[in-house]
Amino acid sequence: MTVWEAVLLGIVQGLTEFLPVSSSGHLVIGQSLLRITIPGIAFEVAVHVATLLSVVIVYRARLTGLLVGLVRNDPRAWGYVWLLCMATLPAGFVGVAFGDFVERIFEAPAVTGVGLLGTGVLLWTTRWTEPRAQSVDLSWRDALVIGAMQAVALVPGISRSGATVVAGLFRGVRGDRAAEFSFLMAIPAILGAAVLELPQLATGATGIPAPALIGGVVAAATTGVAAILLFLMLLRYHLFHHLGLYCWAVGILFLTYLLVQ
Repeated sequence: MTVWEAVLLGIVQGLTEFLPVSSSGHLVIGQSLLRITIPGIAFEVAVHVATLLSVVIVYRARLTGLLVGLVRNDPRAWGYVWLLCMATLPAGFVGVAFGDFVERIFEAPAVTGVGLLGTGVLLWTTRWTEPRAQSVDLSWRDALVIGAMQAVALVPGISRSGATVVAGLFRGVRGDRAAEFSFLMAIPAILGAAVLELPQLATGATGIPAPALIGGVVAAATTGVAAILLFLMLLRYHLFHHLGLYCWAVGILFLTYLLVQ
């Protein structure tokens, strides 16, 4: 992998991490089109970690409020953090118990195409659920349902942000609150995945040159903020479900590309 190829993949990651179009799926597509073979998932984890900075920038006020609330022993702050932890458990369990399987399916590009078609179906359902979703508070049941969808999104092509926000809307949680919860719960989920990859990253056993890895990380970190703001705008103007059409188009085109190769 060259530096420019890594930067291109980093830009794809940054733009698609928070838009409901599956960043992992687009990374697989990008690797296939560029004919790049990336050993393991260390590069993907690295660029995922880079996008955490985007979450911190956009939700810095909310994160600061939660930290202050925890220090002051505010029950609402502790309750929200508990919900975030609870929602992280399903994906954590799947990642630990079936990590090898998840890594293997990333090497099967057709899975990504099918996953994108599934994401399109999920997004299209928000055409009916979003107008009815008005709750500003989440229950523990909401957190578990959203967390379960985050675990499903470990499959390449299934959008993590899309699946979790769709789950929140299905449970009646207002769009902006569902998005906030989805982005904040990404922090422990991504950090957990990074911890599992620390042995590879620390020893340099990533199979990727350091300049390329750094270039991809910087590119991903600098494009994530725009993606979050666009995501929120789509929710605000009730355009969220239209991204389902994009996922269907990309999924069909990619599967067709694989068939003719």
